[in-house]
Amino acid sequence: MHHGYHDNNEPDLAKLQATMQAIELACSSIQMHVNPAAAEATILSLCQSPQPYKACQFILDNSQVPNARFQAAAAIRDAAIREWGFLSAHDKIKLISYCLNYVMQHAHSQEGYVQAKVSSVATQLMKRGWLEFQATEKDAFFQEVRQAVIGSRGLHVQFIGITILESLVSEFAPSTSTAIGLPREFHEQCRTSLELNYLKTIYCWAQEAALSVTNNIVQSNSEILEVKVCTAALRLMLQILNWEFQYSTSAVESTKKSINVFSTGVRFDVNSAKRSEYALVQPGPSWRDVLIHSGHVGWLLSLYGALRLKFSNHGYWLDCPIAVSARKLIVQLCSLTGAVFPSDSGQTQNQHILQLLSGILQWIDPPDVVSNAIKCGRSERPFGTITLLSTLMAEVLKDLMDTSTDEETWSWVARDILLDTWTTLLVPTDLTHPSMLLPPEGINAAANIFALIVESELKAASASVSSDEAEDYLQASISAMDERLCSYALIARAAVDVTVPLLTRLFTERFLRLHQVFCLSS
Repeated sequence: MHHGYHDNNEPDLAKLQATMQAIELACSSIQMHVNPAAAEATILSLCQSPQPYKACQFILDNSQVPNARFQAAAAIRDAAIREWGFLSAHDKIKLISYCLNYVMQHAHSQEGYVQAKVSSVATQLMKRGWLEFQATEKDAFFQEVRQAVIGSRGLHVQFIGITILESLVSEFAPSTSTAIGLPREFHEQCRTSLELNYLKTIYCWAQEAALSVTNNIVQSNSEILEVKVCTAALRLMLQILNWEFQYSTSAVESTKKSINVFSTGVRFDVNSAKRSEYALVQPGPSWRDVLIHSGHVGWLLSLYGALRLKFSNHGYWLDCPIAVSARKLIVQLCSLTGAVFPSDSGQTQNQHILQLLSGILQWIDPPDVVSNAIKCGRSERPFGTITLLSTLMAEVLKDLMDTSTDEETWSWVARDILLDTWTTLLVPTDLTHPSMLLPPEGINAAANIFALIVESELKAASASVSSDEAEDYLQASISAMDERLCSYALIARAAVDVTVPLLTRLFTERFLRLHQVFCLSS
């Protein structure tokens, strides 16, 4: 079978149809597990043939078999990367334009994986030519995508435009980029160029896209396409804030590294991995207008609040994509730090955190109601921060004691996140007076929480004694406990006048029991 159709020749229609039929048959054979080796060889021959672009485009435009279209897109990518040095500048741009036009013309398609593949081909080829393309060629690419993203061509195309930008950002981020046979320096240059010249603009486009559909979402009583568009836009913003920014300045890391919690005895390493994952977001001062001064945080909190108020009684709300994306983006905005804030003694950053906390606390207060709602399959008013934190921790520990399961439940995850929060609050800067970190009510809260922690762990250990899997539990428990002991110790040290007598009493009681058992057995 011949696949080598050069762009400067008009391929024979019969040959194009024969190629398409062969690829369709190969895809069907693989799916039906009929002679898969021969089928794979047929597909490979298309990918490896010289300049198969006309044949691949014919398959994409005419085949009724989605897998055949997917393989045709993959063949365009492989051939273009392999033959990049031999293609003219015009042909390179032409291939990218074809892919863009294809996904937008087929925006209503139900085969999302084919659309995603063609989009990724466009963005990979765009990256491959990034350092050689003229500014006008890049601008033409972005202008076409922008017209889609702002919604001027309809909601389906708007969604496709956002997903193209998602694919582009993914390709330019070193941790998610696709190998194209070029050295690391090439990828770093592309990453730097996108970060300095385009990344903030893409974020703003995502904001605009989300803003353009939110009113319809809030006002609608049925599932509408705008939800899909808004979810994709929020996801793109989150993806960008997960970018490893290189051109920002911050003293956070050096400050963290200077902290040593214990002057003697037990060593607590604040640089060790957290049980709950988070990352500082440090985009630098050029992002201040977009993230700090634009009202972006207020809009996002208002959007989530309105959606939560409207849909929280529905069982699907907690895990629906738009809710998940909005919450994750809010968490990322909580992680903003560094030079994105002005040098005003922390006033702007404090206002930023206060605004976020004011919105977030509404989801988790009162904690007992929230805990019961989660256990009933539903999602999530004003306490002091320490009081709220301790009340939340108490509810989580109570649920852990009530469930008594080896499976990792929501309360396991919540406990680890809250322990990380306690740890952050209790890392002392003055090693001689660690308890002075908390006000009197905070010390009392820490004492109560530590008592519940001890009760919870003792109950779990007691339950394991009667289990047939006690030995397995012991090993797992020791490993898991090692990760929590440092946090437990910090909480205990914050209320040492209460926690040390508590531990002394508990140890005394248990030694007496052991002594009694020993006496009876002898």
